[in-house]
Amino acid sequence: MQTRGEYDHKKIERSWQEKWKEQELYKTHESDEKEKCFVLDMFPYPSGEGLHVGHPKGYIATDIYSRFQRMNGKAVLHPMGWDAFGLPAENYAIKNKVHPKVSVDKNIARYKEQLSIIGPDYDWSREINTTDPGYYKWTQWIFLQLFKKGLAYESNEPINWCPSCQTGLANEDLEDGKCERCGSVIVKKPMRQWVLKITDYADRLLNDLETLDWPESIKVSQRNWIGRSEGAEIDFEISGIGDPVTVFTTRPDTLFGATYLVLAPEHKLVDGFKKNITNWGEVEKYREETKKKDEIERTAEGKEKTGVLLQGVRAINPATKKEIPVYIADYVLDHYGTGAIMAVPAHDKRDFDFALKYDLPVICVVEPYDFDQNLVPRIVSDISDEDSQKIYEEIIVGKRCFEGKGRSIHSNIYDGLSSDEARGKITDSFGRKKITYKLRDWVFSRQRYWGEPIPIIHCESCGVVPVPENDLPVVLPEVESYAPTGTGESPLADIDEWVTTTCPSCGGKGKRETNTMPQWAGSSWYYLRYMDPQNTSALVSREREAYWNTVDMYVGGAEHATRHLIYARFWHKFLYDIGVVSTLEPFTRLQHVGLIMGEDGRKMSKRYGNVVNPDEIVVTYGADSLRVYEMFMGPFDQNISWNTDSIMGSRRFIERVWKMGKKVSSEKDSQSSPEALSALHVAIKKVTEDISAFKFNTAISALMVCNNTFEKTNVSKKDFSLFLQLLAPFAPHITEELWSGMEGEGSIHVAPWPRAEEKYLVSDNVTIVIQVNGKMRGEMQVTRGETKENIIGLARKVEGVGKWIDGKVIVKEVFVPDKLVNFVVKEHST
Repeated sequence: MQTRGEYDHKKIERSWQEKWKEQELYKTHESDEKEKCFVLDMFPYPSGEGLHVGHPKGYIATDIYSRFQRMNGKAVLHPMGWDAFGLPAENYAIKNKVHPKVSVDKNIARYKEQLSIIGPDYDWSREINTTDPGYYKWTQWIFLQLFKKGLAYESNEPINWCPSCQTGLANEDLEDGKCERCGSVIVKKPMRQWVLKITDYADRLLNDLETLDWPESIKVSQRNWIGRSEGAEIDFEISGIGDPVTVFTTRPDTLFGATYLVLAPEHKLVDGFKKNITNWGEVEKYREETKKKDEIERTAEGKEKTGVLLQGVRAINPATKKEIPVYIADYVLDHYGTGAIMAVPAHDKRDFDFALKYDLPVICVVEPYDFDQNLVPRIVSDISDEDSQKIYEEIIVGKRCFEGKGRSIHSNIYDGLSSDEARGKITDSFGRKKITYKLRDWVFSRQRYWGEPIPIIHCESCGVVPVPENDLPVVLPEVESYAPTGTGESPLADIDEWVTTTCPSCGGKGKRETNTMPQWAGSSWYYLRYMDPQNTSALVSREREAYWNTVDMYVGGAEHATRHLIYARFWHKFLYDIGVVSTLEPFTRLQHVGLIMGEDGRKMSKRYGNVVNPDEIVVTYGADSLRVYEMFMGPFDQNISWNTDSIMGSRRFIERVWKMGKKVSSEKDSQSSPEALSALHVAIKKVTEDISAFKFNTAISALMVCNNTFEKTNVSKKDFSLFLQLLAPFAPHITEELWSGMEGEGSIHVAPWPRAEEKYLVSDNVTIVIQVNGKMRGEMQVTRGETKENIIGLARKVEGVGKWIDGKVIVKEVFVPDKLVNFVVKEHST
């Protein structure tokens, strides 16, 4: 314990990390007497590159939040584990001719070492690893339950085939339609796959979003991924050919304006029309080019529309009875709707652009009138009547696209109806109601070695047979190294002694399934295993599941806003249906973490040479300084660039707290001044609210203001100890050291959280307006009488101010005490 001399962060942090480990301070215990709080990080894939300073941001935040909840008397579960199956380890193994477990174990050890020096409160006794057979036994068990319920089935699905690596790739393994590993252009190759019927849960996944405390942007991403559309299916006869084209449309009210059809290039009817298509060579070439593009590339906003006319094929609009041309275009996807659309260029921007390019008719059938406004044109708000009339006239003659609702025109007996009225009547006359989803069933198999074996046996007599549950786990065979088969099958297919087995049903010869599960499998339920990681007889005991479910706070990056969260929610709902879990949703509250970019403003990457190693920062400045800096950089959910020079501000704050601690410790029987008491209780209230709301930057600002006041007045040991408790979640090492030096009982991290007393909250706080070149860019609350130096330093960190001063020359700093600060800036001269 160090109470004298300079602040030696290396000695203090190493010492307390060892003591916490010896004391098992953060070991999780269920308690009927305590409310639980389950705080979860999206667990990392341990890559060989290790952590950079951007990675700990989310981990530090959950650490702060879990420490805060523990000090508030809750039983806290804050675990960590590893999502360690998948492509990177597979690629490394193939390249270096080693077993992937070698690199994975090495990477995990490195990640764990890097995380530990930051001082997290993880209960390492609950650590999990998705590649541990004791873990993936239960991943396989879940698959078997899905299979038994008819939710897992075999299907021939096109895979992304890399001709160079000679293996199948998942969509997440692609970059701009190319193999992420070697850069080769991928092609589509049909192959037998295992598929999960996630679409059976589409409505539940969509509707239950409303029950969740999630950022609206994440909910929107989920809704878009599910893509529920209510509309109609309408059949278009093909002139002189028997098979009609069925289209799905959400705007049946625009049927009279359909001037052409578009089919997905891979639509099965294209082959059926082959003998009628007079430009088959051009069609075939376009289809081959489309195979090289992924779905994101094909449907990207702003992408130039391309297509090929099917010469010799004409459709008949069932409403107008007129013949219209038929195209194939890559912006139409075969798996969405029916893989065919009726194109109404007057009322769909994508169709409008296509029609302009290929000189196709544009017929307006919806007049832009608002029925609530007595049929007065209202197309664009905040423009003159004259301009509005001009836009209206352009829409009517087909020179401008109008995608809104209005009144039907040029639609025969339906003229004069509102869009909603016409929608129903036209559907009844020419089609049928239909609900479709963008969400597709989950292609669940990968042609790889490094993944969970799918517990299925193929028998010549019995067909597809599930592995008995008491024979789980089906363990990956031990091999020194392996290579792709070249056929598209998994490397497992070449390991005969593993593949050949006995059918558990008839006792005859059988072959194991050689496809493995995707990396998403282990991450779809891992949070449940943390509740009961040593259980060998069940995925999780009923008692522990009932105690810990659901996850109270889930923190991770926006890249998981769709697939991981949808997959995990799907599995959780299925497990609810079969009685394994007691809740409908896995994650009650979700918090998105913004990226820490490189100092050059780009994402940290070895490719850009802008990676900052957290180990070096901890050695130089200390873990507490790193933790405080990353939380003080700006709003938690926003991207922000790293600046090594700026961490000195956080380091100086830590040092000032250290000096304040020495000062308070040396004084006997001192009493806190009214100013100190007011500053303390204002900070208690602010920090309590801000940690709960994940507003860590403003919480730290409040702590800095409080410490500034302490330095100028008297503060008692008791009240300074309360201040240390507020700081403890952010800077656990220095606060533990100072707490012990002031004879605090036990660890500061289990001390009760301070409560603000109203009588001290009638404070002398003032609002400081922050201007840049005379324009208001933010404001902040501070204690009256703060010095210019402190105000200037705090003002620079206020949300929204940095973007107006970063990269510019500050010519002057105007300071009006207790009122405002104005930064006068100019651009750097060139």
